[in-house]
Amino acid sequence: MHGIARQNLAPIRPKAPDARGEKGLQLNEQTLSMRLERVAAHVPAGARLADIGSDHGYLPVALMRRGAIAAAVAGEVALTPFRAAERTVRENDLDLQITVRLANGLAAIMPGDGITAISICGMGGETIRDILDSGKARLSGQERLVLQPNGGEQPLRQWLMDNGYRILCEEVLRENRFDYEIIVAERAGPVMYTAEELYFGPLQMQARSPAFLVKWQRKLRQKQQTLAHFAQARQAVPEEKVQDIARQARWITELLA
Repeated sequence: MHGIARQNLAPIRPKAPDARGEKGLQLNEQTLSMRLERVAAHVPAGARLADIGSDHGYLPVALMRRGAIAAAVAGEVALTPFRAAERTVRENDLDLQITVRLANGLAAIMPGDGITAISICGMGGETIRDILDSGKARLSGQERLVLQPNGGEQPLRQWLMDNGYRILCEEVLRENRFDYEIIVAERAGPVMYTAEELYFGPLQMQARSPAFLVKWQRKLRQKQQTLAHFAQARQAVPEEKVQDIARQARWITELLA
């Protein structure tokens, strides 16, 4: 058994750092997942980046190695990924440019950091919203937010609107059978989005990319299945819940029409 485990740990390429994330794909500070590559593309050149929930620190290290950013803070709340990020930074000799901090959310950002961009990736939209909300005092309002929620985009967009952030760019991508959304926003004063825009994304509704349409075709099938289950359920489903799902199905149907 031990021998098998050892074999499985062998790097795919000789002498390559063996870091497996994103469902077994070999990732490291040079090879980002497609999802993180798209996030990286939205970080302004020369930014001072705070990557919150940095995990292994791959994003800031990759950007620094490419000369794309000036400095970075990698924030991590859990000890194991914090140590992993420290190791990635150390192995790439970037200790002077990237500071790794063990901290909850935006508490990783210090006034002297001069942060101009914040990335928060790979968490639920509600979690990202809560991180932004509880760390509001640390936001200067000058930063670009590059957010990659795993679901829960609607409440995240609601927070952005409520706090005067305009959505500058949005995209949907599919990787490892998951749909990921990226939302890029900057504070721009009062902004108003409709309920549908908060649900689908205001820019995505206009752009209607193939990935976006396929995602919502899939979602529509799920909503229709849910409604069918409700209709067959032995216990009564709260009317409010049925109406909510029915409204979402109607919005999606209209979107795809």
